[in-house]
Amino acid sequence: MKDIMRDELGAPKIVDRSSFQAKLDALRVREKAHTREGDAIAAARRLLPMVEVDGAIQLIGEWGAVTLLDAFEGRRMLIAYYFMWHTGKPAPEQCEGCTWVTSQVRELSYLHSRDVTFAVFCQGPYEESARYRDFMGWEVPWYSAQGSLDTFLVGRRVGMMHIVCYLRQGSKVFETYWTTRRGVEAMDNSYRLLDLTVYGRQEPWEKSPPDWPQQQCTYTRTSSGSPAWAGVPVWPGGRPIPQWSRLKAGSPDDLETGER
Repeated sequence: MKDIMRDELGAPKIVDRSSFQAKLDALRVREKAHTREGDAIAAARRLLPMVEVDGAIQLIGEWGAVTLLDAFEGRRMLIAYYFMWHTGKPAPEQCEGCTWVTSQVRELSYLHSRDVTFAVFCQGPYEESARYRDFMGWEVPWYSAQGSLDTFLVGRRVGMMHIVCYLRQGSKVFETYWTTRRGVEAMDNSYRLLDLTVYGRQEPWEKSPPDWPQQQCTYTRTSSGSPAWAGVPVWPGGRPIPQWSRLKAGSPDDLETGER
């Protein structure tokens, strides 16, 4: 495995500007087709039927019990991210992927301008998970859906990350879309930007030349800066990348004592 900061790395063939532009122009045709197909898929998504759900399903928020209807904050639509949670585990062992995508969602005013609320529905207890939210410095609305997951995620795998979209019509609530696994990349911008670079996401599944750098996990690193190994449930000496800057700044990551 190559260290992108230290090793000599493979690189594309060097050509003149006109040859470079010709190759880019050819790729642009595919990029535009991809964009148009994405637009067509989004249009089909908007025409999906919807299913009614109980707006009184309970969540736990900062001030105690609230309902799904309350989580709309008076807006017409709600996007809920169902954050995976390992109850009783310390901060370094909380979900790397959920930490990664949630860290990308910062400015909510654009969503609010379209009558959309974004909120995290954590699949663990409120107090413990809210301490993690505070450690990470996240300001998005945060609820625990732990006691209602079988109702919220009926027919789906509890404990898996999900994005679920809802529509409110008066006091009635409808589910209009949901996705999971790589579908939650909709919240991310880091991977989208990495996809534009010569080395991409630097993960083994990508189709890249053998001398391109590859790391097992883009969003988890050890204290030495080395990438953590994929498939290992507990990262020895490692944790999700954005935690390191919080620790350096002196933020406590004790999820048990209530220090926040």
